Amino acid sequence: MGATGYAGLELLRLAASHPDFEVVVATGERHAGEHVATYAPALAALYPTLIFASRDQLESAAPELVFVALPHGHSQPIVADLVSRGIAVVDLGADFRLKDPTTYARWYGDEHRAPDLLSRAVYGLVERHRQELDGARLIASPGCYPTATALAMGPFVDHDFVDASSVIVNALSGASGAGRSPSDRLHFARLAGNAEAYALTAHRHTPEMEAELGVPVLFTPHLVPVSRGMLVSAYARVASPATTSDDAMELLDRVYRDDPFIVVSHEPPTLKDPLGSNVCFVSARVDPRTGWLIAMSSLDNLVKGAAGQAIQAWNVASGRPETRGLPRSGVTP
Repeated sequence: MGATGYAGLELLRLAASHPDFEVVVATGERHAGEHVATYAPALAALYPTLIFASRDQLESAAPELVFVALPHGHSQPIVADLVSRGIAVVDLGADFRLKDPTTYARWYGDEHRAPDLLSRAVYGLVERHRQELDGARLIASPGCYPTATALAMGPFVDHDFVDASSVIVNALSGASGAGRSPSDRLHFARLAGNAEAYALTAHRHTPEMEAELGVPVLFTPHLVPVSRGMLVSAYARVASPATTSDDAMELLDRVYRDDPFIVVSHEPPTLKDPLGSNVCFVSARVDPRTGWLIAMSSLDNLVKGAAGQAIQAWNVASGRPETRGLPRSGVTP
């Protein structure tokens, strides 16, 4: 559902490579009746005959699994209906990520219309919730900024490596992270050759980061003139003045030793290296002069930050190999 958005189109691209998926319906209300190949020529070889459908065609298709890629506020009644019919759901939107309906209302501006489902939704960040995902039938796929932040800073908070009251996050994101809806900020004349901070102290991914890390976060996102990609630099004071960069890297190596989609890099990650893959690069440094940790990560906001992560979580939930149908290499150059 929502197959005409950036995340929805990425889901179609990845689903075509998954041996256990058969796409039976791809909804796109404003483009219902239009061929996928016409709307998104990049997918023409994968879907030469598939036509975008309206939502009312979903029921007659009797799907086993629905990926929902709709803007916040739109998926609540739809997901409630799907769950009541016994259909497994992976929601890529924000509607089921926060457990407290009052927190959702405060940050998203509307009352939650399916609060009884919040406790049933499992947060789909596999590297941190693998056990809870086993058998899950409603998965709340994380946002791109919280994913990159939690994978970079999470191990250090979890292991009391840092002062939990001092977490600061700066992030760069490509324009696709803002979705397809037009805005002044996304006009070419404003975006090209520019870099811009936005939603200062008020970005809606902030409570998701805080819930996942369990600490207060000062978050500043920046829009940069690339189509896709995300680069995060997160900072916190180290708990012990004797801590070194080697200690930080050893912790990352230990935590992510068995995670197939995490690359622990001794060089600072770049925005470009993970593009097209479901991989997240992480690294860290400790500045002995100031006593601060720098935790870094990069990922493709449409793959590991959205569609790829959703499929990864479903693989784990359904007992399939975690890497099935997902790319582990980026596109280079």
